[in-house]
Formats: sequence, structure tokens, C-alpha cells
Amino acid sequence: GNLHPEFQHFLAMGSRETKSVWSDKLGFDTAGTIFGLFSLGVNTNRDQVAYSFDKQALESQVQAFLEDYNSETSRWERAGRPADVDAFVRYDRVKWSEGLKLNLRRGTYGTFDAAKLRLSIYRPFCKQWLYFDRLLNERVYQFPHILPTPGCEAENVLIWLKTGTEWPMFALPSKQIPNLLPQGGSQCFPFYTYAEDGSNRRENITAWALAQFQARYGGDVTKWDIFHYVYGILHHPQYRARYAENLKRELPRIPLAPDAAQFRLCARVGEALAKLHLGYEQAPEYPLDWIETPDTNGHVSFAVRKMRLTPDKTALVVNETLTLAGIPAECFGYRLGNRSALDWVIDHYQVTTDARSGIVSDPNRADDPQYIVRLVGRVITVSLETLRLVGELEAGVSVGVAGGVVSVAGADAAGEGVAGGSTRA
Repeated sequence: GNLHPEFQHFLAMGSRETKSVWSDKLGFDTAGTIFGLFSLGVNTNRDQVAYSFDKQALESQVQAFLEDYNSETSRWERAGRPADVDAFVRYDRVKWSEGLKLNLRRGTYGTFDAAKLRLSIYRPFCKQWLYFDRLLNERVYQFPHILPTPGCEAENVLIWLKTGTEWPMFALPSKQIPNLLPQGGSQCFPFYTYAEDGSNRRENITAWALAQFQARYGGDVTKWDIFHYVYGILHHPQYRARYAENLKRELPRIPLAPDAAQFRLCARVGEALAKLHLGYEQAPEYPLDWIETPDTNGHVSFAVRKMRLTPDKTALVVNETLTLAGIPAECFGYRLGNRSALDWVIDHYQVTTDARSGIVSDPNRADDPQYIVRLVGRVITVSLETLRLVGELEAGVSVGVAGGVVSVAGADAAGEGVAGGSTRA
């Protein structure tokens, strides 16, 4: 794969320099990036304890963890605060990390707070409850400024972007706190930022970026248009293929569409994609064929332990009593990283037991037993509709072909621009 030099002339989504001067009092208007603040997804270092599909289960496992941690902290203090914490603490009950040992050395005790139980997005199309807390999460990064309160989830939205060299880049929108993701991590670009108490809401797309887009496409371009345009470009097949190597090494840079009509199309499709992906739980179900094999009592169960696709991938075995048949082959074409959306659902909606803590993670819902089975149909619909919208993007917006890539205003004049000549491989 090749690195393409024109990538450097596109608009940066974010930069460490811009981020370093951000403050919740002032915001900022540093030139040079589309978004001001951005953040890695939350990294707990103890997902088994800090996440659960079930809110009550999370409450009890967090309380048990805090009790174990607090008793170790108090045992350490009673022992005269020995310097070698690593050798002193017990590892059977508590998963220690650098941050947690630091809290112990400070004599910080944990207290349970139900307000810290937050709905979060753990993996693509997989929501879980998170105990959002600086003691229990190794790193909360900038999320106290991005989604400080549940109230912010109603208005804010962020682009959750998979980064790193191991998987191909992918993006999803979220209104909930996302996880860091394994293998390289994830970066999150919010529309709004806040003070830690949820006050002082600010738009996070810079005035500089707005000026760039308005100069090229007209004064009626809004920051929401830019947000959706970025989301559209991140789904553009030619953009993702051509710049795959660049995207492994740095945050995305966003090319400007050749004209206002293509900009508008990309923003409109980006908005439709964002709405589709945010509302995946409300999507209509794809009409699958439910093949029921009742058990000896005549019952058909909706409970999953571990679902599996048939070898030809046309059916999904939910359990011994239920198989969903008629899965369209095309739906596997909507991929996030190295697997399809449906594969993410199959992988993460399963019952697991953590060897260390004995904590059982069970995605089945007592209040909504058919949730997972219906989610399968919904994610198939979302996949097919995503592919349709991405096709519209590819047909209507040229990226990485002659005349299709426009660099940052000013670069053309210096003779470095690639507008009209970006056919070089």
C-alpha cells in the first residue's frame, strides 16, 4: 500500500497542538483543524467489572469491587504504608493497574454513586452500562468535557473513529460514551463540549473550519453541515481505499469536494448515515425466516449463549429452538474494521464468564427477551441501507480521482495542490 502525499494538504480533523490550548472556559479558535477537542475512548483496564449489559448486575459488581479495593487500601494503611505496593497488594480479588495503585498510595477510598451508571457504546451496535468513574476507569480522558451528564446525550453527538495500524479505519456516531476499542484504540470527535458539570456548552467545530467551508461553498454552510460532510467522507469507498495507508499512520484529513453540489450531496448522505447508525435499535427488521424447533415442553426460547452462522452464512443459529434463515449475502459487505456489522453483534452478544472475578456477562434481557433476535434483523437492515447510501456517495462525490480532490485553500497556488491532477498513484 502507498502513502499519498496530497493527503497532507487536506483539512486535519484534529491536532494535538489545537487540543492542548483548549479550555472549557474559553473554547478556542485556533486555525488549522476542523474539530477543537477530541479524545480517546474510555479505557477502564477492568472491563469485566466496569461494564455490564445489566444495570443491577453492574451496580453489585462495582460495589463488590469497591469493597475489595477499600479493604486493601485500609490494610495497606494499617500495615504502615509499605513502599512496595506491588508486593503488598493481593491480586486474587482486585485487578490492579497503575492508576488504581496510585489511588491506593494517595489513600483514596471509593464510594458507590448510582449517578455514575451510564449507558455506553462498548462495541459497534453493542451498548452496555458503564460505571463512569475516575477510580474505576484507568483513563476517562476528555469525556468529562464531552458527555459529562446523561442530559448531554440528548443533544451531543460524536464521531467514534477506529484508529491504529491493525484494523482498517471505521467510524460510527454516538450519543453515549464509547470504549477505547482494542488494537490501536479509538478517537472521538464531538459536536459540543462542556464544563464538567454539564454547563457552558460550546460548538467544537472551529470558526476557522467554518470559514474554509463557507468560502468554498457559500455563506449558508453550517457547522452541522460540516459535521455530516466529514461523516460522509469517512464512509467514501474511494477515500478509504486510496488513503488506507495514510489513515493507519495519522488521524483522517478531510478533502474538500470539487463543488458546492458535491459538498451538499456528501453532507446529505453523511447526515442520513449518521441518523441510520445512531437509530439502529429503531430500524425496521429485515424479514428473516424464523425456523422454530420447540423443545420437549413446546417452548421456543429467544435466549442466546453463543450464536453462530451456518457455514454458508445464510442462517444464524440463535439456540437449539430457533434459527434465523434468509440472511442476504450483501449485508456482510458493510464492514467495520475486519468484520461486518452483523459479525460484531454475533461476537458480542454472548454469555461469557471472567476467569479472575467469576463475573458473568449475560446480554439476555429479562424485560425484553426478543431484543437480541430483533437486533439481528435491524442490523441487517442498517447494513443494506448503509451500502445503498455509500453507493450514492461513490457515484456522486469524486475523491482521489482527477479533479476530485481539492486541497486546503492556498495550497493550489503554491503548486502543491492536486485539484485536477490527482491521478498519480
